[in-house]
Amino acid sequence: MQREDHRSLWRTMRIVLCLVAMATACSRAPDETRIREAIRAMQSVAEARKAAGVLEYIAEDFTGNNGEVDREGLARILKFQFLRNTAFGADVHGLSIAVDEDRATAKFDLALSDSSGRWLPSGGETFAVVTGWRREGSRWICYSATWNPKDKD
Repeated sequence: MQREDHRSLWRTMRIVLCLVAMATACSRAPDETRIREAIRAMQSVAEARKAAGVLEYIAEDFTGNNGEVDREGLARILKFQFLRNTAFGADVHGLSIAVDEDRATAKFDLALSDSSGRWLPSGGETFAVVTGWRREGSRWICYSATWNPKDKD
């Protein structure tokens, strides 16, 4: 009887260990999903007009538009716009992500809206955006971005 109890205990332990291993594997979201989540989080904090929240996902050595904007410059732009505008919207469309080991590229259209009409006189503008991401520990951060106004059809 004791031998049967011993086998039952080992069988139960193996099942528990398998479940723990499966849960651990499932809890690690794929890289593409983590980058999508970071972009969504940046969108949310931007709409909440929290520059510091956006900057949590921006690398210290960030460069924007081929060196025209660094991280500090981006922080100034965000703070200025958030202070100036009460009704700000940011919508991401057509997001595609290509991951290559510890680097990734995310491309999307970014539609900005400003119901006040002060920042975007027409009330809104769409940009074609290409961002570079790298893994730092368990996080993905944006280290580069280019954005260009998208032609209106």
